[in-house]
Amino acid sequence: MRLSAFFAALGCSLVFGTAFAAPRVQTHGNPVPPEPTVVHTGTHQTTLPAARVDAAIRDYDHWLDQLAADNRTSGLATAVVVNDKVRYERTLGYADAGNDAKVSPNTVFRLASLSKAFATTLTGMLVRQGVLTWDTRLASVLPFFKLRDANASQEATVRDILSQSIGLPPNAYDNLLSTGVPYQELERKLDTVPMTCDPGDCYGYQNIAFSLIGDVIHAKTGQFFIQLVDRYLFLPLGMTTASYGRDGLEGSRSWARPHYRHGKQWVAYEPNENFYVPPAAGVNASIRDMEQWLIAQMGGRPMVLPDSLLEVLHAPVIDTPTERMFSNWRRTRVEHASYALGWRVYDYAGHTLIFHAGAVKGYRSMIGFFPEYHAGVVVLWNCESNTPAGLMPMFFDALLGLPHEDWAQLDRAERPAKRPSRRARHKR
Repeated sequence: MRLSAFFAALGCSLVFGTAFAAPRVQTHGNPVPPEPTVVHTGTHQTTLPAARVDAAIRDYDHWLDQLAADNRTSGLATAVVVNDKVRYERTLGYADAGNDAKVSPNTVFRLASLSKAFATTLTGMLVRQGVLTWDTRLASVLPFFKLRDANASQEATVRDILSQSIGLPPNAYDNLLSTGVPYQELERKLDTVPMTCDPGDCYGYQNIAFSLIGDVIHAKTGQFFIQLVDRYLFLPLGMTTASYGRDGLEGSRSWARPHYRHGKQWVAYEPNENFYVPPAAGVNASIRDMEQWLIAQMGGRPMVLPDSLLEVLHAPVIDTPTERMFSNWRRTRVEHASYALGWRVYDYAGHTLIFHAGAVKGYRSMIGFFPEYHAGVVVLWNCESNTPAGLMPMFFDALLGLPHEDWAQLDRAERPAKRPSRRARHKR
């Protein structure tokens, strides 16, 4: 693992970090995040009113106070980035309640489906190098690849799997992956799944089919997918604690155990290897890593991720109308929903929001940003509480000057989370 002495020295149970110089930083004695070197290359940007940004951050801080006071999560790490600067960073709670280890800015969490954007970004970089194209047909690269429909088998492309439009019903064979059936076995059984449409014609969220991109990249380059992500993304972006797989998670100097709530106490338990398929759900990272990732995805690291690549990654490919029904804030704020390449694209009250969420047993994650404002948020937590999921849209409402809604239901009592069942669960 790559971990510099500077980062190793950081650690604290409750952290505020923010930007440098102006505006003024709020802290609780924790060093502020290092400021990356960023140079924009002409991307159109609209400036948010500074007073509104400051007020939104104060509100967000207050809501996190309330979350902590009510013991709504075992541990959490979050950051706000505006104009390529970390304006706010906070950690709270336990990385491991069993030994009172606190979450720090370098505590590593499972990212679950936030991993998908790393896969699509690497693919886009290889497309720019001419290694493959978005229209590369899977069957031309993977001899074992078959769908139930012979024509669909020959027509399915890289773009189809990465935009969740390969034509399979949602979450094909995720149930078997949850019980421990190896991915390598399931990818060879996709030809037994009934098709819902031709490739490219309809949306159906996948993990197994999506992860075929790892096989494609290995076939085209002769190199392992996770090594290329490390070389092309983790290293150049300074994501010093990022890794893949359970070994990478547990080999981290500080890592967040999954927790369940027993009465008023949070209880840590051992993670499992289910859903550690690298392209779809394999990345582990800290909030410090994700600050760098968010800055890069908003155009702040053009030498690594140029605007021309980001425009492709964030462009809608397929409509996802049912996505608006999955939460109260989506039903109210999202006018239109699409899937791009490893990202969701929402019309959020008239503003384009690039977003994704992730969930595996014991971990939840969310990332979202407004390209026009270069403003975004990341939230990582290590339990299955739903409350933190409402904080991001509450902050977005404040940032955009929209009426306040308690999307996290902070003012309502939360039922204790049940002890996790033996069967692992995965959501998007």
